[in-house]
Amino acid sequence: MLFLVGVFLLFVVLGFPIAFSIGLTSALYLSIYGIPVITLAQKMITGIDTFALLAVPFFILAGNLMNTGGITRRLFRFATALVGHVPGGLGHANVVASIIFAGMSGAAIADAGGLGTIEIKAMKDEGFDDGFSAAITAASSTIGPIIPPSIPLVLYSAFSNTSVGKLFLAGVIPGLLMGGALMIQIYVIAKRRNYPVHGGLSGHEIWASFKDGLLPLMTPVIILGGILGGIFSPTEAAVAASAYALFLGAVLYREIAVRDLFQIFLDTVKTTSIVLFIISLAAIYGWLLAREQVPQTVAKLMFSLTNDPQLALLIILVFLLVVGCFLETTAALIILVPILVPAVMQLGIDPVHFGLVMVLNLMIGLITPPVGVVLYIVSDIAKIPFEETVRATMPFLIPLLMVLLLVTFVPSLVMFLPNLLIP
Repeated sequence: MLFLVGVFLLFVVLGFPIAFSIGLTSALYLSIYGIPVITLAQKMITGIDTFALLAVPFFILAGNLMNTGGITRRLFRFATALVGHVPGGLGHANVVASIIFAGMSGAAIADAGGLGTIEIKAMKDEGFDDGFSAAITAASSTIGPIIPPSIPLVLYSAFSNTSVGKLFLAGVIPGLLMGGALMIQIYVIAKRRNYPVHGGLSGHEIWASFKDGLLPLMTPVIILGGILGGIFSPTEAAVAASAYALFLGAVLYREIAVRDLFQIFLDTVKTTSIVLFIISLAAIYGWLLAREQVPQTVAKLMFSLTNDPQLALLIILVFLLVVGCFLETTAALIILVPILVPAVMQLGIDPVHFGLVMVLNLMIGLITPPVGVVLYIVSDIAKIPFEETVRATMPFLIPLLMVLLLVTFVPSLVMFLPNLLIP
């Protein structure tokens, strides 16, 4: 166990990419302990041979199609009409747009890179400072993988044998709480800094933007309605979302030309390849951790510290917050789910509740240095130094952490919809 953990951390500290750190550690272990090297290839293949993982490339594709096809622009216009008149104006519209887009793409990076380009430019043009514009864009993008659909929740489901449908429903209330908490923080900052509002409340503009964005707004209805209605599985829902986004962008709005499709598909393949490469290498690492009985060791250690589920969750919470600062979300899920889920289940913690808490925890990691991927994306869009983005984002960690504590220790907020709608 010490070899697997120690060598992996050494490679990470030396600056190796996560995928290579995992792969090299596993290969060294196999060589030292005389396990046939062919095992590496076998476990890599079986690690991605899961039906649920088919949803990943299609949700990535859906996000790329929406960003190119004018859907994100229409959503932001509708969000601005709804809440632009509140002190903080476009900051609130930023959050509302992220909540809506969360029901379509399932990825924080798609939100930050797609909506963020529109949002940051609009906020800067209206007088918001660059740091604040980047910070709220980064913070609101963390809602994307919480409100269904969600790529991280699909991955958690695949590695824990938990119902994807229940996990999707579990994220609805926490995602809305995240949005509400961020908007309260925006209001406080906006009043203190005297940020502008975006015109007055206009029923005409709300109706016009709603009509313009009605078909994109139907995407979450199609996805969740199809899953709950038994029309298609969560994996098939990803295909439906991609097909619908392609129809809107290419046929209805005519903003996706045939020449654009190659780049959209290429970007999707690149992102998918990176994700699945990490997953395939992490599969062998997870198998080796199980071989070394790491899950059982962690469970024993946890029981030696406490038998109280609440205290155990608090310990795990702190641990995951630290992990999220250094590990990319996909890698963290692949490595830690097989270790932590058996332990928390022995404590009587529902794996659906724990999955939502774990993913929310790791989403906060996306906006914390040094490996905060979203911070790098928004700082590049806003054309400001990374350090400035980090400083501006720090105040928005407070509402997100408060929501994390709330959903961790009030499980009914997470489990209400899954228990209500899925027997």
